[in-house]
Amino acid sequence: MKIDFKKISEKLRQLLQTLKGYSVFIFIVFILLIFSFLVFRINMLTRVEPSDDAVTAKLQTVKRPQIDQDSINKLQALQDNSVEVQTLFQQARDNPFHE
Repeated sequence: MKIDFKKISEKLRQLLQTLKGYSVFIFIVFILLIFSFLVFRINMLTRVEPSDDAVTAKLQTVKRPQIDQDSINKLQALQDNSVEVQTLFQQARDNPFHE
């Protein structure tokens, strides 16, 4: 079996000439394939849920703020003693976004 390289190169030239007419179409299809792959991959990655071990590990690193009971008692005593502070607290409870 003999391979004639001249015939192969001639066929390749004909193929390239044919493909030049469709170059814009091929380019658009290529770009659409890339975008569809990216959308598919992003969709897959957004659906991944973290494991319970990962959530537990993150929760252990978070330090929750704690207020000691003495500070709470002082704030409540100040609130009970001042009528003006009582109204401020009540207004803040009724409408927390009012300035």
